[in-house]
Amino acid sequence: MHLILDNGSSHTSRAIRAWLKRHPRIVPHYTPEQDSWLNQVEISFSLPARAVLRHGDFSSRTDLLEKVSDFAIVHNETACPFRWNYDGRPRQTGDEPAAAREECHAR
Repeated sequence: MHLILDNGSSHTSRAIRAWLKRHPRIVPHYTPEQDSWLNQVEISFSLPARAVLRHGDFSSRTDLLEKVSDFAIVHNETACPFRWNYDGRPRQTGDEPAAAREECHAR
């Protein structure tokens, strides 16, 4: 099994290296430092997680799949590029007042 990780300290600690040594079937691949492509993937997965899964109430597996699919369809129709402007503030989740949110996931 191949595992892609960033170079965060939680992924490169002595304990993690020892655990990986005891589990040779797991092959870690670390992204280059300061690369942001993995951040893009994390953001892509966090959007439906926050919009659908976090507070979701699903009557069945089919219901869950329909809600995630509905989210993906609407998101694909309304998505726009991210504007990177990190200023040290935590990313907003959508629970804040509408006036505090920026358009198009600009964070």
